[in-house]
Amino acid sequence: MSAESPPPLWERIRTLLREAPVPVLERFLADLPANEFARAVSHLDSEDQERLFTTLSPDDAADLVDQLPDTQAAGIVERLPPDDAARIVEELPSDERADLIADLPEEEAREILAAMNPDDAEKLRALSQYPDDSAGGLMVTEFLSYAEDAPVAAVISDLRRRSEEVGDYNVQYVYVTSPARRLVGVLRLRDLLLAPENARIGTFMIRDPLTVRDSATFDELRECFEGHAFFGVPVVDEKGVLLGVVHRAAVEEARSERSEQDFLKTQGIVGGDELRGMPLLLRARRRLGWLSLNVLLNIAAASVIAIYQDTLQAVIALAVFLPIISDMSGCSGNQAVAVSIRELTLGLVEPRDAFRVWLKEIGVGALNGIALGLLIAGAAFLWKGNAVLGAVVGGALCLNTMIAVTIGGVVPLALRKLKLDPALASGPVLTTVTDMCGFFLTLAFAAAALARLRGM
Repeated sequence: MSAESPPPLWERIRTLLREAPVPVLERFLADLPANEFARAVSHLDSEDQERLFTTLSPDDAADLVDQLPDTQAAGIVERLPPDDAARIVEELPSDERADLIADLPEEEAREILAAMNPDDAEKLRALSQYPDDSAGGLMVTEFLSYAEDAPVAAVISDLRRRSEEVGDYNVQYVYVTSPARRLVGVLRLRDLLLAPENARIGTFMIRDPLTVRDSATFDELRECFEGHAFFGVPVVDEKGVLLGVVHRAAVEEARSERSEQDFLKTQGIVGGDELRGMPLLLRARRRLGWLSLNVLLNIAAASVIAIYQDTLQAVIALAVFLPIISDMSGCSGNQAVAVSIRELTLGLVEPRDAFRVWLKEIGVGALNGIALGLLIAGAAFLWKGNAVLGAVVGGALCLNTMIAVTIGGVVPLALRKLKLDPALASGPVLTTVTDMCGFFLTLAFAAAALARLRGM
């Protein structure tokens, strides 16, 4: 007789919530991998989620919130009482606080900020003003800074005194600042610990260190870390005042999130991230906007068929090849879109490079178009034994492939020039134009050779 299988993870959490002391629950959750915890939380109902995060200490609850995907974390914190949510938010790293507050509805965010310590709330409001993927949006404001004339012994003593607080920092350097809080140097912890106790830290610091402005874009940050093997870079304002530190790990995480968001947008998830634990009406509304637009675009493409309906009725075999030509051209165009978005992300191309991108793509499109055209022409000839039919569908696919790679390569650059999101708009533009052109070319060629095709 087989042993009874253990209950699902979320059922065990639910049982511990109701029956076990809080320390037992905390120890159980502390041993869970982040992905398993996130999955278990998604299976809990709203009441149990609220009970879980209000039962735990704010510090432990913050650690768990930090393990959840941003959208899932925001959805849970949004439903908590403002006082409980504020205590949890105050325990998060500064960059995570800003991201979480930015993901909340305006009213809930305002209530949580009102329940927070006024100084923390004011700092959080300032951080929330930065774009998510800028240096200001990615930086942490927890760092170590001391005056240039501070003795080494005094700095080490202060670090020991604040060991519990400093232990939560990602500490690699000590930053040396002027009385006006301007950054004047950086001191490695190793150099600090090995320095004579009666020396001043300014003696050992690295003067005029590399910095980034708080307004630096994601691309600028990426280039900075690719060119320097630093764990973190100090962030300053226009006056050189030290505001925070942006870590390499934060930039890598932002790059991963950007890629995920771009993928979701190309698939029609346009209102932000989506998880199935989100409200039904919200998910439906976000998807419907994209789907409604695509209905209109497909009607426009289908109108080409209506214009040539007599030709299609006369050569019914064309109906088999129309979706093939449309789909294959779309695939070629999507490849070009992917390369353009990738190069835009890496900073390898800019909108002004559109002509050079077109030259590169049209060569690939011509070669692949000829190859694909010959394949589909051969299939048409073997099926119907009519070389004209093969020439019609093969020529249409060849030309439409060249059109598709032109659009796929150039349109993302044009959209970036117009301050639009290439990942969001390239898909429907590409699909509609390649469908319309594919239908038009096939039916126009067939209409011109109708005498040789009639009755097929």
